[in-house]
Amino acid sequence: MPHATSRRHPLAPLRDFLRQESAAGIVLMASAALALLVANSPLAATYFALQHRYVGGLSVLHWINDGLMALFFVLVGLEIKREMLEGQLASWGQRILPGVAALGGMIVPALIYAVFARGDATAMSGWAIPMATDIAFALGVLTLLGSRVPPSLKVFLVALAIIDDLGAVIVIALFYTAQLHLDALAAAAATLAVLVAMNRCGVRRLALYLPLGALLWFFVLRSGVHATLAGVMLALTIPLRSGDAEGESPLHRLEHGLHPWSAFLVIPLFGFANAGLSFAGMSAASLLSAVPLGIAAGLFVGKQLGVFGFAWLAVMSGRAQLPAQASWLQLYGVALLCGIGFTMSLFIGGLAFAASPALMDGTKLGVLGGSLLSALAGVVLLRSVGRPAGAA
Repeated sequence: MPHATSRRHPLAPLRDFLRQESAAGIVLMASAALALLVANSPLAATYFALQHRYVGGLSVLHWINDGLMALFFVLVGLEIKREMLEGQLASWGQRILPGVAALGGMIVPALIYAVFARGDATAMSGWAIPMATDIAFALGVLTLLGSRVPPSLKVFLVALAIIDDLGAVIVIALFYTAQLHLDALAAAAATLAVLVAMNRCGVRRLALYLPLGALLWFFVLRSGVHATLAGVMLALTIPLRSGDAEGESPLHRLEHGLHPWSAFLVIPLFGFANAGLSFAGMSAASLLSAVPLGIAAGLFVGKQLGVFGFAWLAVMSGRAQLPAQASWLQLYGVALLCGIGFTMSLFIGGLAFAASPALMDGTKLGVLGGSLLSALAGVVLLRSVGRPAGAA
């Protein structure tokens, strides 16, 4: 603990801000707002042209969505592994409530979207878009509410979002792989086998894992499987144990090193590149078409029904317990916030409608509308609910 007489570093307030859980969500909100502003300004032509400029064989948008986002998926994989082995999901008792709630939050939004998109095979390919919860946005909003929300609900939201991310990764791998190139897939499998063998043999040096991770990304990119999944595969091979009594594990070192880059560079850049939606020439018909309505309804209606409904069933059946010091209304407020589906929803939308700019615009409209409604409704409810009796 520093002495009272010590002088505070001039950058300390900025560092404190960056350490806050809400900071990543606030930066992401700002990047999305800036993208919308630029896309509807005189800079719009430059903004959209830059996305499709080719560098090194890939467009700028491709580099962001397939390259930089691989770092985000490495972090997702690290968080999944850590939470499953030593964190909030380390035991079956801890997994039941967020796991069941996450399952409901994936099934019900997909079903609601399917109702809107029925009869349109192209639109139906976006069924997974409203399944995702954006942890940075949702946790940022929840944290800004301060002591109105008990810490147990923040833990519940984090656990739910991690399981939700795992579900999204599985969906991307199974349903959004168009064509496989077996030679590149075999090379990726061989590289992954080397990484697994290194883990099993007790190799702890990150400097040996990361170059192989880059090679794995290249092979997965060439294989036809989405390249960002290489990030998750690499993460699952990173050792969680340090090998000595006092040293920090390779997984924790990599997670701590990647987090600020992912939260304050990769995700905001992804948001800025993908959230830009031009409203020029947009008609009422485009606003009320199946894709934006299905996504908005899936996020706003489907998420709250799925998350809260499945959680209620788990608690009432005796399989799980309500989070400590939380009321049912507060849990419902968090279920509303789960409808904020920005990052992963836009990511899946880009995979589903890569060949249809018009449907991708509808995706952006639905994601932004559903996420905004969910955020506003969640904040209003949680601000109006008093803390339950006995809360600290």
